[in-house]
Amino acid sequence: MKILKFGGASLSNGKGLDQVLRIVENKISKKEKFALVLSARGKTTDRLELLLEMAKRGDDISEGWKALKAYQLNPDNGIDLSDEFSLLEKLFEGVHLINDYSPRVKDKVLSQGELMSVKTITYLLKKRGFDVKAVDSRHFFITDSCFGSANILEEQSASRTRTYFKEHVNGSIPVVTGFIASNERSETTTLGRNGSNYSASLLAKYLKAKEVESFTHVNGIFTADPQKVDNARIIEELNYEEADEIASFGASILHSKTISPLKESNISLRIKNTYNVKQRGTLISGRARKWGVKSITVLEEKVIINISGRGLNGRIGVDARIFNTLSRRGINIGLISQGSSEQSIGFIIDKSHKANALFALEAEFSVELQNGDLSAISTLEDISVITVIGQNLQGFAPAYRALTNNHVRIHLINNTINGNNISLVVDKSQQNKALNVIHSHIFGMEKKINIAIIGKGNVGGVLIDQIIANHSSIIDRKGTRLNIFAVAGRERILLNAAGIDSSWKREYEKSPVMNNGLESIVAFAKANHLENLILIDNTACAEIVSHYLYFIEQGFDLISSNKRANTGPLDFYEALRERLKKHGKQYLYETNVGAGLPLVDTIKLLHDSGENITRIRGVFSGTLSYLFNRFSCEEESFSSILAQAVENGLTEPDPREDLCGNDVARKLLVLARELDLKNEFSDIDIY
Repeated sequence: MKILKFGGASLSNGKGLDQVLRIVENKISKKEKFALVLSARGKTTDRLELLLEMAKRGDDISEGWKALKAYQLNPDNGIDLSDEFSLLEKLFEGVHLINDYSPRVKDKVLSQGELMSVKTITYLLKKRGFDVKAVDSRHFFITDSCFGSANILEEQSASRTRTYFKEHVNGSIPVVTGFIASNERSETTTLGRNGSNYSASLLAKYLKAKEVESFTHVNGIFTADPQKVDNARIIEELNYEEADEIASFGASILHSKTISPLKESNISLRIKNTYNVKQRGTLISGRARKWGVKSITVLEEKVIINISGRGLNGRIGVDARIFNTLSRRGINIGLISQGSSEQSIGFIIDKSHKANALFALEAEFSVELQNGDLSAISTLEDISVITVIGQNLQGFAPAYRALTNNHVRIHLINNTINGNNISLVVDKSQQNKALNVIHSHIFGMEKKINIAIIGKGNVGGVLIDQIIANHSSIIDRKGTRLNIFAVAGRERILLNAAGIDSSWKREYEKSPVMNNGLESIVAFAKANHLENLILIDNTACAEIVSHYLYFIEQGFDLISSNKRANTGPLDFYEALRERLKKHGKQYLYETNVGAGLPLVDTIKLLHDSGENITRIRGVFSGTLSYLFNRFSCEEESFSSILAQAVENGLTEPDPREDLCGNDVARKLLVLARELDLKNEFSDIDIY
C-alpha cells in the first residue's frame, strides 16, 4: 500500500486540480492500492487566516469571504460545502464581535480548508465513477491540547487509526484530511503549518504502508531554493538523517516532524512534481550513504536579540536566566553566540516573538539594567539564517572567503558539534547573493562573474562581442560563466541581470538615458543580488577613474585599459592601492603597457622578489610605429594615414595623445610606479 499526499499548490483550481485527478485515475487503472492525504487547496489556509485577522480587527470581510467561497465551488457547483461555510460564518461573526480569538478557535477555522479539500476531491472522483470515501483524520489522530502545533499521542492514534480503517473504509479508496487532528476532548487541533506531510507519514506508519509519494509543485528537494539560486540542482537520494537535517533547518517542502515516523518503520518517501510526473524526484529512504554536502537552506522571519554589559563578565547563571525566562513564554532559541569576554550574548528567535521576548527579558534583568551592569538589550532585524547541511568548517573556508570578497556581512557563524552543519546569519538584503556565492563554491557549479563594461567603442565593443561569442567555451574550459549585466556609454546604459546577448547594440539604442550616472550600476547590482562583480573601464576618461574608489567600496574588482588611474596624481594612485588592499579587491591593467602581454606582472614580480631593475627599454608606441612605418614607405599623406588609423581604432580616442608623446609618457610612468618610484606625470620630459 502507498500513501499519496498532495499539497495545496497541486490542488489549485485549473491545471493543478486536473493533473491530480489524472494521477489518481492512472493509479486506479493500474490497480494500485493507496490512500490519499490532502492539504487545503491553493492558498485557502492563508486566506482563512487573513479573514480571521480581519474579523479580529473589525474589518469588513464580505468581499474576501465571497471570493473564498467562489474559489471552493469553482470546480463544480454540485459540491456541498454548506456545513463548512455555515460554521466559518459563525466563527468569523463571533471573532468580529469580541475582536479576538483563541488558538482553539483558530485551529477550528483553519481545519475547514482540509475538510473542504477532501469533500471536493471525493465528489469529483465519485463523479468519475470511482469508489472513494472521505475520511476525517480527527476520528483517529489524537493529540495534546497544544493548539496550532499539537503533539501526537502515539499509542491512541495508532490503535484508533487501524481500527477506523478496518471498520469504515471497507475497500474504498480513502481520501484523508491532512494537517488536522483532535484532542481527547474531541476539540479540533492542527499539527503545524505544512503538517499534511506529517499526517501522511503517520498514516503510513500506522497502516504499514510501503511508501509515501508526496506530490508538490517542484521536482524534488534541491541543493538550494531554485527561485533564489539559478543553478540549484535536484538531490536524487537522501537517507533519513540527511532529510531530517534538511527539514529541521527550514526546507519548505518537508515538515520537521515528517521523517521520524518513516524512519521508525523503514518507509521510503518520494517527493515528486504534480506537473511533471515523469521526473523521478527525490527518494528518502534508509539506505546508508556517505555523508556529504546535501543542501543549503534559509530561515527567514528571524531576529537576533543581543544582551550586553560588563555585568555579564564571569557572572554565573545569566544564560540559565535567559533560557528559563524565554522558555516560560514558549519562545524557542535558535543559534547562540557568546563573546569570549562574556560581556555579550546573542541568540536568534522567531520575529513574531520579538516583543514578547523583549518584555520578558527587560523584566527579568530590570535590576541589572537599572544599575548599569547591563548596557542594553537590543535587536537586529531583517536577517536570514543560511545553513549548509553536511559541510565541515574546514571545507567551508573557500566559500567564506568568497563571501567576504563579495562584501557579504556575516553577523554570526556557528557549526554543530559533529561538524556537519554550518549556519551563518546575514542581512536579508544580501541573502540571495550569499546563497549563490556559497552554492557555486560548495557544489562545484560554474562560477558566475557579473561584469559591468564602461565604454562600447572600438575596444569595448570588440571585448563585449568576444565575451558573448566565447561564452560556452569559457564555461567548458574554465567552469566560469561571464555575465555582462551592464553596458554604459556616454549617454545611455543597458542593464540586464540575466546578461546581454548578441543583440546588445540594438538593445542599447533602446535603453534609457543614464540619469543617475554610474551609481545606477551599483544600485542595479544590489537590487538583483549580483555576486562576483567586476567593472571594466574601456575609456580614456579621467571622470570614470574618479569613480574607482566608490566601485571598490561597493564590492567590485577592476579591470581597465584606461591609463588615467595609474598616471594621475600620486596621492590618488596610493589611495587607490590602499582601498584595494582594505577591501581585498584586485585591479588588473596589463593593457596599459605592452598590448596585453604580461609585462606589468612580470616586472612587478621581479621587483617584489628583490631584483634590482635599472633600465627598461622598448618600443612603447605601436601607434607611432604604425604611422611612421607606413608614412616612410607609402606615397600617402600623413593626415590620410592618421585618419585611417583613427578609423581602425589604432590610436587613443584623441590621437593627439599619441602624437604629442603623452601616451608613451603614461606607459613609462605606469612601469616606474610598479617599481615603487614616487613620480608624477609632470616629472617626465617629453621632447
